Amino acid sequence: MLRLTVTVPSELTEQVTAVLADSSAVSTLSVLRGAAVRPVGDVVHADVAREGANVLVDRLRDLGVHEGGTLQIEPVTTWVSRAGFEADEETPGSSADAVVWAQVAQRSYDDSELNWTFLSFMSLATLIAGIAIVLDSQILVIGAMVLGPEFGAIAALGVALVRRRPLLLAVAARALVVGFVVAIAVTCLAGLAGRALGWITLDDISGDRPATHFIYSPDKWSLIVAVLAAAAGVLSLTSAKLGGLSGVFISVTTIPAAGNVALGLAFGAWGEVRGSGLQLVVNIVGMALAGWLTLALQKAVWSRVPAPRSHSRLSRRIHAEPRPRL
Repeated sequence: MLRLTVTVPSELTEQVTAVLADSSAVSTLSVLRGAAVRPVGDVVHADVAREGANVLVDRLRDLGVHEGGTLQIEPVTTWVSRAGFEADEETPGSSADAVVWAQVAQRSYDDSELNWTFLSFMSLATLIAGIAIVLDSQILVIGAMVLGPEFGAIAALGVALVRRRPLLLAVAARALVVGFVVAIAVTCLAGLAGRALGWITLDDISGDRPATHFIYSPDKWSLIVAVLAAAAGVLSLTSAKLGGLSGVFISVTTIPAAGNVALGLAFGAWGEVRGSGLQLVVNIVGMALAGWLTLALQKAVWSRVPAPRSHSRLSRRIHAEPRPRL
């Protein structure tokens, strides 16, 4: 279930309540007259089955709710309601499969914002990747992968393409380009400092590194893993059943590749730069394409409005149970 909170001028309240009251996906509806101070007006609360949210959000946007007021969408983690259960059962589709596009778009903008925090995580993750390369440590490589924030911006590229949002596409691309450039520059400077101090040698960069060899040796498996990981990551971001993102982070080698590019630049190891640069491009392109295709498939499947579901055995049993006296 989702909780919709609509704050609107009073002249829109009747239209908003009519839209919500007309939907079988809405289990509860309440109006607080005169409760809103900015904008001056009313506050409307509605509990909605997740799979019915997109239609309602589109209809409310058509009324201009987002222009004159505010529409908030929040997940209801725990609810006990026969009306809520019936709304969920009667609304076509599955709540776990439903993609609430307003939530996905908002998260995409948040994850793609180029700010100090994003650049800091990119730089710190790439620095750790650089140390992992010098020590030939798979554990540190995994730590760098988990720390990197780049997947949100890569997934946002797919959202922008599917939802046709050029501004989001530009924001996400800018965050990725600037983020990787800054992270590589910071790590390169750190590599130069380590070289000057004698802490890092050329052998550490271009010598035999069995544990981290995959970072600068892209192959068909690099692309396959990037595609599969991105598809799983997008499903985790759009589904009501979150999980699996940590597995996505430690499956792709974007941050480690950036760290190896930086150290290669610091030591003039151009073979490392070429191999890792190609690895970085393969992973980003593979993830962006997989994210776009996954979202396009979800959009196509969800656009086919299924027939109303028949009541399940569980539903019939619940309806048949006598209601306890409280």
